[in-house]
Amino acid sequence: MAKGGKRVQVPRSDAAKYLAKAREFITNAQVALDAGRADAALLDAVHAGMSACDTVTVTVAEVRSSDSEHLRAADLLEELGSESDAAAAHARQLRLLVSKKNLVEYEARRINLREAREGVERATRLVAWAADIFIRSGR
Repeated sequence: MAKGGKRVQVPRSDAAKYLAKAREFITNAQVALDAGRADAALLDAVHAGMSACDTVTVTVAEVRSSDSEHLRAADLLEELGSESDAAAAHARQLRLLVSKKNLVEYEARRINLREAREGVERATRLVAWAADIFIRSGR
């Protein structure tokens, strides 16, 4: 299997739906952060980052990761943008977000506000970048 893992073909027209999800998740993340709900903020930030990634890969190549290992989405992003420093940087940001997913969802330890803030900031950058890619594509 390719480094990018399992993938599915997705019509480019669906990129707008992934961007809408990314924007909704990042809005919820910020609201949760402002309310001091660190776990909810970080989990929504992770989901925003994943939807932002899907926005970019669908916009660029009509494909998204369907692998159960969420880090494969970052691999796919990096692969599709192999000539782009921005893609590599955003793939790193997504990996950092995804690395917190199991912690926030399944472990007993609570996320602190600093961790949540960092995650929301990362996801915000990813969503803004995805929106820029989407807009520049003329969709």
